[in-house]
Amino acid sequence: MHTSRTLTLARLPSGVPIRTTVHAYGEGRLVDGDDGPVLDAPGDGPVVYAQAAQHGREVNGTAVLRRLHDRLTGDAAEGSGTGDAERADGPSAADLDGTLVTVPVADPLTFDRASYTTPESLDSRQPNMNRCWPGDPEGSLHERMASRLWAFASEADAIVDLHTGSPSMATHTVYMRGDDACRGLAEAFGTDLLLAEAAGDDADTEWDERGFAGKLRVAATREGIPTITPELAHSKEIVPGAVKTGVAGTLGVLRREGLLGGEPDPWDGVVARNHLGRVIADDSGLFVPEPDLAVGDRVAAGERVGEVFDPTTFETLQVARADRDGIAYSVAREATVTAGATLVGVAERIGGE
Repeated sequence: MHTSRTLTLARLPSGVPIRTTVHAYGEGRLVDGDDGPVLDAPGDGPVVYAQAAQHGREVNGTAVLRRLHDRLTGDAAEGSGTGDAERADGPSAADLDGTLVTVPVADPLTFDRASYTTPESLDSRQPNMNRCWPGDPEGSLHERMASRLWAFASEADAIVDLHTGSPSMATHTVYMRGDDACRGLAEAFGTDLLLAEAAGDDADTEWDERGFAGKLRVAATREGIPTITPELAHSKEIVPGAVKTGVAGTLGVLRREGLLGGEPDPWDGVVARNHLGRVIADDSGLFVPEPDLAVGDRVAAGERVGEVFDPTTFETLQVARADRDGIAYSVAREATVTAGATLVGVAERIGGE
């Protein structure tokens, strides 16, 4: 069974509603409540919540949920561009032993602007929606929007928050370090690289400086709901390979949570620590990475990863070197850099985790 409902997330100053669509597949269904749609699901069946486009320019997650919708409902629209030849043999909504809830566009404000954050005029307090979970029904626009979506997310047994990285970043999945259930969910999603992010007192100063405690993944994990954040390919462009990875990963999560039969594919990848190693530009100029350096490569402490030079005098201002052993999970591809910018992100491998 598949049902969908329009959900009003908040209202603009003019009174125009900010709306999105919620979908439910499987045993549960969406019904009309006093304040909008609510989920009616059997109490003994697992629920998985998946959303995309918290940051409006990150569109691959939305394409993942569309492809998944086509497979579960059999709606193979001509010219859809999904390229999914396996749809006819894939699972349908009737095969789900439980309920999948999806929100393809979590933040219409940023989606319409193809942006990462909202203009300050709309939400000066929380311009980034992924810093204010679980939200506040009487708060700013983003806080109210998060609160409306939290009503669905909080009913889940597992959450997949689909995001998109950048052309300079390796596809990976982030989970809260030390949480075995989140680690298992990340393995079920199946990206080769998993990044374990420390939280709270165990995190570095960036945690508080950037408001990471308000991420959906963190808020949900702290409420006992295993949650992961896959980062698929790059922004503003639907990348077929990223969509395929996202669909396969979400199906792996559905198998792990018991909505689909069978087990996720065995995982044999690398775990590294998130938000730790960075090679920083000492001065402004043009950055040229080493020609053979690619995202996902292993680097050693002290290894040359590129140089920054003065575009007017041609003087080498900095020979950039890795600050630790690890994996280059991001490499700046925009040549013009300012002092303090990240040139290469180095994820430190975690042994025994």
